[in-house]
Formats: sequence, C-alpha cells, structure tokens
Amino acid sequence: MGRLKAADMSEVSAPTACKADASRDVLDRLTFLGWSRGLTAIVAGLAISFLLFGYFVTYWRNADMDFMVIYSALAMNAGKPQQFMDHTAYLTILSLKSWFALLHDLGLLDAWTLPAMPTDAAAFDVAMTHAVRAGRVLAFLIAIGSVLIFAGLSRLIFRDWRVAWLATLAFALSGGIAVHSRILRSELVAACPVIFALMILIAIGRRTHLARPLGVAAAAALCVIGLENKVQAILLIGALPLVILPFGSVKSGSILFWRTPASWLAAAIAAFAALAAAWVASPLIAIGLDRALLDAAQFHPLLLGRYGTYQIALLALIVLCMIAYAAIWRVSVTETLASIFAATAGAAIALLALKVNYNTSDVIAVVNPLEKMLVFADAGTTNAANGSNPFAVLLLLLDGLASVFARYSFVLHSSPRPTVFLTWLILPGIVYAWRRGERLAALQALALMVAAIGIDTLGVRRGLKIEYFIFTDPLIILAGAMLLQALSGVRLHKWAFPIAATLFGLHIAIGQAEPIKYAFKRSGHESICEWNRHYMPLMTVPWCAS
Repeated sequence: MGRLKAADMSEVSAPTACKADASRDVLDRLTFLGWSRGLTAIVAGLAISFLLFGYFVTYWRNADMDFMVIYSALAMNAGKPQQFMDHTAYLTILSLKSWFALLHDLGLLDAWTLPAMPTDAAAFDVAMTHAVRAGRVLAFLIAIGSVLIFAGLSRLIFRDWRVAWLATLAFALSGGIAVHSRILRSELVAACPVIFALMILIAIGRRTHLARPLGVAAAAALCVIGLENKVQAILLIGALPLVILPFGSVKSGSILFWRTPASWLAAAIAAFAALAAAWVASPLIAIGLDRALLDAAQFHPLLLGRYGTYQIALLALIVLCMIAYAAIWRVSVTETLASIFAATAGAAIALLALKVNYNTSDVIAVVNPLEKMLVFADAGTTNAANGSNPFAVLLLLLDGLASVFARYSFVLHSSPRPTVFLTWLILPGIVYAWRRGERLAALQALALMVAAIGIDTLGVRRGLKIEYFIFTDPLIILAGAMLLQALSGVRLHKWAFPIAATLFGLHIAIGQAEPIKYAFKRSGHESICEWNRHYMPLMTVPWCAS
C-alpha cells in the first residue's frame, strides 16, 4: 500500500515539476508570442521606430551619404556615370537608381533625375524631401529583408526556434540595423551578404547533402557581392575561412555518392564551370590590376611593392582552410575539390555584376580593396602600412585593441552599441562552457568573438563609427546564441529572466538612442556646404554659396 502511494505521488509530482521548469524557462517567457507572431512584432516595432525617428526627419539631417548616394542615382538616371565611389556603394546606388525609376513610372516621384531637380530654394526643399524619403523607404525595406533572411538562416542553424528568434531580435535591435534602416549607406548591403554567407556555411556544414558544393558557391558569390558595395567587407571575408573551421558535427562527413567513382565526374564538371566563369571574369581582374589605372587613382601597393600579393595569399588561405575543414570533419576528397571549384565559379560570376553599370573605378576598388581603404586612412595608418617598420603596425594594432576593449566595457568608453552588454556574458560564458564539457560550442563562440574583436580593432582606425557595427554585431549575436543553445541549463537559473529582461531593455534603449538623437538635433545644414561642390558638382544647392 505504501509503495502504491509513493508511485501515485511520483506520477503527480512529475508533471508538477515539468510545469515548474516551464514557468522558470527564460526562453518560454521571452518567446511567448511564438515564431510567426514574434517576427511580426519585430517588423512592426522596426516600422514604428522608422516612422517616428526616420521617415519624417528633416531631409538634410543625415545628409552625409544620403545626399551623395541620391545625387549619384539622379545622375545615373540622367544618363551620366556613377558619381560617388568612395566605398564604392555600387549596389546601393544601382538599387536606388532603379527604385527612383520605378517610383517615377508609378507616378510617385517627380524629381528622379538631375534635370528634374529645381534650383528655387522652396521647390528644391520639396523635391529633395521626396527623394530622401523615397531613399529612406528603400533603406528600411532592405533592413527588414536582412532581418527576415537572418531569421530564416538562424532557424537552419539552431535546433531550438526560441534561440533563433532571440538571435533575430538581438540583430533587429542592434545598433547597425537601427542606423541603416533609416539612412542610405553602403555598409548594410556590404556586411549582410558576408554574414549570410557565414550562416549558410554553418548550416550546410553541420549536415551532409549531395548539393553541398552549391551552398559553398552561393556563399562565395555573397562574399563578392558584399565586397562590391563596400571594400571594408574584405576584413570580414578574410576572417570567414578561419571562423568556419570549428562549425562541424558528426553528421558533417560526405554522403556515399562523394565516395564513389562517379563523384570524380561531378568534381570535373565543377572544375569546368570554375574555369569558364574565371575566363569570363578575367578581363575585369586584368583591369583591376592595371598599373596605369591604379597609379591614376593614386593607389599604392600594400605589400612588396606589387599589386595582387595579398589577394593571392587570401585565396591560398581559403583553399587551405577548406582542406583543413575537410580533414577535421571527414569530407571526401572529391567533395572538397568540387567545393573549391564551386566557390571559384560563384565568386567569378558575382564579380560580373560590375558589368551591369560598368565603371573602371569600381573595378579597381573591388580588386584592390585594402589599397582603396588606405586612400581614406589617417596619416598614421598610411605611414605604418607603407613603411618598412613592422613595429609601427604592431603598435597601431595594440592601440586599436585597447580601444575596442574599452568600448566593450562601456564604462571606459561609452558606445551606442547594445551588443557590448552581450559580450559581458559571452566571454565568461565561453570559459564556463569549456569547463562544463561543451568545448565545441566554446570554440565556436570563441572563433566568432575573435573575429569580431579583430575586425573592430582595424575599424578603430576609422573611428569605429556606429555605421560599422553591422560588420561585427551579428558575429557577437551568433556567439551568444551558440552558447545559449549549448548551455541549456542556464535558462532555468533564477537570475536568467532578470538578466534577459535587462538585456532586452538595454537593447531597445541603447539601440534607439542614436536615431532619437538625430531626430531631435538642432544643428542646421551648414556642414553640407563644406563638401557639396566636391561630391555634387552638377547639382545646385540653393542655400549654399556658389
């Protein structure tokens, strides 16, 4: 009788314990809306923020690149070549050009070319307001698309949809998205394709599939697309081959097909596709390495007095890392070769996008990204890069690293970047995961954090502006999500919900601080008159002296 009572009590207590655990599970409490409604809430929140602190803000408030990109799109719609090429912002300008033409065809935008811009002050204000607001809508749509793609790829990476949703929420509320969802800049379209390439590689690397080389080709194409819009993406691209090494699993080994003689035929087909794509793209590469064009653009070779040196080194690093990945995660020789050839084909095909609106300046910048970056670097960085003293470079890197850690502390150097608070949990979380035996998750998070810190260290030379956060915020967010998925017991800790709620509040408050600050600024448009003649020589700005 006593045994029966004990059994009955255990049956009653088990569901009660499950309910108690569910009520304590921080993931359940934070994701109560579910996946679909949760994504809808994220998009709705971004839309409200955009309308309040973006769309209706005075058109010249964020004029730095808004004006330059819009001016170039107006000029291209008038049949003139691309005007702004500093970054190069190639795809941003091209998409805005087409967006203006579409709105004009629908009768929604009159001033869609340079000749359509009035010179009268009042009429100019009205026309430019419409153009800037149209551009801001495009920026918002691109940002929303980026958030939704991030969400979809997160579902492929993380087993628990709740972790994927929280990662998407952190990305949507990050400083990078907060800025780029309301102004026209080149960083979002540059960083997100490379981040998506990384996420694709993580997803396809964890499980075997016959068409896995096609995923590698897509990732390579995305990297080149990002580079075509801003040469700074080369830093993220250079880190990607090393970052991906720990992202495998017991299911990463090749399927049976890739271990049969027939797989050599597939590898040969991939090799033929790579050779054909490289042959078609080779004239662009030759133009990009033309010494006369590079000298005319005031480029200076970065290494050994020759162009193309570090590009070859980067290609070698990619191939070596692909071979190392194959050795670590038991990928067959034929699948590895097919993936290398597929990556070559994908990158070459993406490079052909430069022919859509061909301009030599775009080509030489994309082929020589570091030299292009040095054109706009400060004097100390330029001297160190072009000098023969390696200690000068080392000192710059150490100075940048110290600055990054000061920013991550938030106390030593405040920053409008909510992801710095995630680093407070991620860095000790890596140590905790390692000690708990979750060493693969710890290595994955560590690789992502080292890449983020390294890229931010180099970004310090340009002030590590809020616009640059989009390159590394996703890496930090993915590192945190990796640890959250691996350390499942943490979400039941009594302090889990208060900490998560605090992070949620900080993400909203800090992430929206910069847009709100810009919306309520009282400064005038005098700064535009300092550069309008250089960047907009064909457009008269009525309130600037001629």
